[in-house]
Amino acid sequence: MIIEKQIVVRAAPETIFRIYEDVENWNTWDPDTRAARLDRGLALGSKGYLSPSKGHSIPISVTACKANHHFRVTSKTRLFRIDFDHELTPIVSGTRVVHRVSFGGLMKPVLALMLVPRINEGLPETLRTLKTRAEREALRKA
Repeated sequence: MIIEKQIVVRAAPETIFRIYEDVENWNTWDPDTRAARLDRGLALGSKGYLSPSKGHSIPISVTACKANHHFRVTSKTRLFRIDFDHELTPIVSGTRVVHRVSFGGLMKPVLALMLVPRINEGLPETLRTLKTRAEREALRKA
């Protein structure tokens, strides 16, 4: 099961990636995140936790990261795996931002049933809030 949403942001990938790198403030643009922390910041192999706005904290680790292009945060236990992918693609009008969530493991059907409606509702709002913040920062630096 994969959920994917995208938006075009009138800002450079570098501006958006700087927002991503500020892990402890993800909750300021992602209404589905109460708190997040990574022990070495947004770097490959970094480990920490993500606390959703509803529910219990989950362990996370950065399993892919290329500055200004993409990163993946993975939550993995013996029973499930959730990957949160973030991609930035430069286009003429700014940057295409794609957020993707995928599920795996034994609990995949249960997680999909519980989380897919919430993610389908929340991802567009998260992208709109990220867009507003990135465009405001791009204007400030212009």
